[in-house]
Amino acid sequence: MVDNIKAQLPTLQAALPDGVKIQILSDRTQTIRASISDVQFELMLSIALVVMVTFLFLRNIAATLIPSVAVTLSLVGTFSVMYLAGFSLNNLSLMALTIATGFVIDDAIVVVENISRRLEEGETPMQAALNGSRQIGFTIISLTFSLIAVLIPLLFMGDVVGRLFREFAITLAVSILVSMLVSLTLTPMLCAYLLRHITEAEQSRFYRKGGEIFDRLIAGYDRLLIIVLDHQRLTLLATLALTALLYLVVPKGFFPQQDTCLIQGVTVASQDVSFGEMTRRQQALVDDILKNPQVESVSSTVGIDGNNTSLNSGRLQINLKPFGDRADVIIKQLKEATQQVAGIKLYLQSSHDLTVNDQVTPSQYQFTLDDADSENLVNWTPKLIARLQQEPEFSDVVSNLQDQGQTVYVELNRDAAARYGISAADVDTALYNAFGQRLVSTIFTQSNQYRVVLEVQTKYQQSPASLDDIYLAASSSSSSGSSSSSSSSSSASSTTAMVKLTSIATLHRRTGSLVHVRLNQFPAVTVSFNLNDGYTIEDAQQAIAKVSQSLEQPVSITLRYQGETSAFKSATGNTLWLILAALLTMYVVLGILYESFIHPVTILSTLPSAAVGALLTLLLADTEFSLIALIGVILLIGIVKKNAIMMIDFALEAENKHHMTPREAIHQACLLRFRPILMTTMAALLGALPLMLAHGSGAEQRQPLGLVIVGGLIFSQVLTLFSTPVIYLWFDGLAQRGQRYMRRKSRQASQ
Repeated sequence: MVDNIKAQLPTLQAALPDGVKIQILSDRTQTIRASISDVQFELMLSIALVVMVTFLFLRNIAATLIPSVAVTLSLVGTFSVMYLAGFSLNNLSLMALTIATGFVIDDAIVVVENISRRLEEGETPMQAALNGSRQIGFTIISLTFSLIAVLIPLLFMGDVVGRLFREFAITLAVSILVSMLVSLTLTPMLCAYLLRHITEAEQSRFYRKGGEIFDRLIAGYDRLLIIVLDHQRLTLLATLALTALLYLVVPKGFFPQQDTCLIQGVTVASQDVSFGEMTRRQQALVDDILKNPQVESVSSTVGIDGNNTSLNSGRLQINLKPFGDRADVIIKQLKEATQQVAGIKLYLQSSHDLTVNDQVTPSQYQFTLDDADSENLVNWTPKLIARLQQEPEFSDVVSNLQDQGQTVYVELNRDAAARYGISAADVDTALYNAFGQRLVSTIFTQSNQYRVVLEVQTKYQQSPASLDDIYLAASSSSSSGSSSSSSSSSSASSTTAMVKLTSIATLHRRTGSLVHVRLNQFPAVTVSFNLNDGYTIEDAQQAIAKVSQSLEQPVSITLRYQGETSAFKSATGNTLWLILAALLTMYVVLGILYESFIHPVTILSTLPSAAVGALLTLLLADTEFSLIALIGVILLIGIVKKNAIMMIDFALEAENKHHMTPREAIHQACLLRFRPILMTTMAALLGALPLMLAHGSGAEQRQPLGLVIVGGLIFSQVLTLFSTPVIYLWFDGLAQRGQRYMRRKSRQASQ
């Protein structure tokens, strides 16, 4: 669309007069295109890293090719569903596809690894493909549906946030579902035709060295695992306590701060400023801003429109030169450079690609105060602002309360006006003709139309003294009752004279409201603020609540958060419920798949270790726990539980089919599943690594997701390899004690 508009600009220029030039002031698509390009590169890099991991573990080109085909087909299938659903390739959908590269290859890796292991045990390729896919099929289904279950709460997130992330969740869920279908059908077929057992004589040096290194890893893991199983100490409570502590300590935000090469500015002058003086002052600001070498162009707007509700406010759109992580620095520079301009104050904030603010305010965050009695707002709003300005969390605290404007009241002397035949409507019409910009005509030409506006000259609009120059037409009928009949024709004649407005009206100067703001039909005031470095929205909301309580405002005044502050309050209030909903959904799905109450708990008990890693990574990286990070934690829950599912599936099979003891079964399952667990974890980790290391336009939105997944996987990988078998045995013992208790009760009842 933007390209089409640019193509039409020469045609529009040709239709305009020679003195009018069209230039592109701001093109937001440049940052959007740069962001999309960066995400596309990260997607390709993720695919390359994931394929590299597969090759390093399997050390076989044919075995590496099969998961690579599965990734490609899964992404192509996802594109098809996205097209049918009407989705577009945007930052969120591409971010979902980038994360999906680490997810969709997991199923293929598990299938290929299991078939490869059977080939090494001596089975033919066709037997290994059939038996291996049959053995691992239920595990793949469990992995897929439990992971999709994690995404279900994202689909039901409300408000604007839910609309933003619904496309993300659907795209990711579709890619995982397509991956399952490919892994259960195409992948075994390719294994049957492409995989062959490599004898020792045929093995390359790289193949042998890789196998030796991996054998040593398994042997070391086996020794440590035996020590852990011999000294079973459940550390789940400690992990839960650490998770809760980190959740309370990590700073919380909404959307990450972003540099989009665009700064939004709002100017505010005294309430009695004229349009001409406001224009002069704002132009002085623009001149100082353009002196900054990082500023490319500035758009300046003064006057009343859909965003500006009064003449003493204006807007600036400051476009910066090509991307660099410097918006906050430039804002400080511009504030310092414009402080010398008298009579006007400039408020600046960086523009973001993702925002839920629905109104333009001088500062980034807003809340409103509303009351049925507007006098309460006039009295208490300045007190609240004065207190907030003293708090360390806030800067640029300002309200839209405009109650000190200079107004002139025209008090009409109706008796004096009636003597001249002048009505109140005549006075209103005269004032509107002089100052109201009445549209009286439109002149149409072949290519344009021109509106004719009626008003007095500019020199008569400068001060209230101009009202003394307003005249109205008076109409008086003079008739004489003593006149003769010959003069009766002249008795009805009318004479017209001009009457000065101030001769029939009195002018009063007062202060009054320039703007009347309402919220839900009640008088309201919007207060906006910025945050100082080191403070979050959560800190600001706590400070606002504390100050409001200390002021003891009237109970009729209602404080309502707006825009990002409202969305943050709603999102943080639902964060724990959202995570609990994800856990409950997974428990129900796993309970149906395993037909057990205990095994889903065993699988889910490994998740706190992932949360510890994620929160600890955010804390070390000095990154807020934002909404993007929350999405990462939910996805991390789905990734980490894969390890437990792969272990427990094989342990249950060993118990039921091979009649092993629970300890022997889980021990063997851990050793057999060690390689695919490492492979799937490394694939997911490296798939998210480009997001964590992202730079360029929009990278701030993607980095928290990568940090959470990478940090959580690194920490949880070590814990789950040892904690899962211990928890499995603990719950198995608990279940056996319960069964013995029920049998004893049953025997007692029968006796």
